[in-house]
Amino acid sequence: MYKTSEFSSMTGLSKDTLRYYAEVGLLEPAFIHLDNKYRYYDDGSYFLALLLGKLRRFGFSIKEMKTVMNDESFANLEKLLLEKKTSMEKEAEDIEERIQELDEFIQSGKEEK
Repeated sequence: MYKTSEFSSMTGLSKDTLRYYAEVGLLEPAFIHLDNKYRYYDDGSYFLALLLGKLRRFGFSIKEMKTVMNDESFANLEKLLLEKKTSMEKEAEDIEERIQELDEFIQSGKEEK
């Protein structure tokens, strides 16, 4: 069993994030000590915490993360990841177009001088 601070260091998730994930039902501690209210995580929580960290890094919302976590077989995980990838690619294209438009706007200002 790992205290919250140890688990936070192991997973890269802040203590606040771990508390929040417990509040919203994404990742609850394996054990909460009745006397001091310390939260403890186990090895089974480790994989889930790493997965949640990756999903968050990939831009998944809390709602989307709950969808993944509620599908205990993770059968739809690949489908959701591919959908997120497509969405990110579209977003990257949109950003690239805006950057190009910005460059053109800057250039047009230089040509008018």
